[in-house]
Amino acid sequence: MSETIVVLTEQPLLEADAANLTALHPDRDVDFHVVLPSRTGRSLLVELIDRLSLFELPDRARDEGGAPHRPRPDDALQRSLDVLGRTGATATGEVATEKPVDALVAAVRAHDAREAVVITAPHAVEDTFHTDWATKAQDTLGLPVLHLYSGSSFIGDS
Repeated sequence: MSETIVVLTEQPLLEADAANLTALHPDRDVDFHVVLPSRTGRSLLVELIDRLSLFELPDRARDEGGAPHRPRPDDALQRSLDVLGRTGATATGEVATEKPVDALVAAVRAHDAREAVVITAPHAVEDTFHTDWATKAQDTLGLPVLHLYSGSSFIGDS
């Protein structure tokens, strides 16, 4: 019998993200359930501070007119499921309309999951003050929640 790992992501999963997820338990039968929020609920001011702290704003402002591009949630979810599928993993998913952490908690309970993973870009403000999604979910669930930074093998401090 397989177990489910619930994954909350703010953007489409990348190949590196899928590789990190499938490497978590190579010896066990694991399915993934991806939760992608329709809105991240992030403040524009906090987003600006994050961009400045990562030295991304000037390039992004020139290239994209200052507005970060986020694909439609349904498209982002399908891209994430396709990326996981290419690894041979079984994956389902949902676009969540409620707050991201609430959606993760509901999915963990619905799938009787014993593990959750949050995949985000680094967020200087939330990560520093431990108000990131992984920390909030861990506090609510009482389960370990792994926080990975998208596109890398770096682990957030939650």
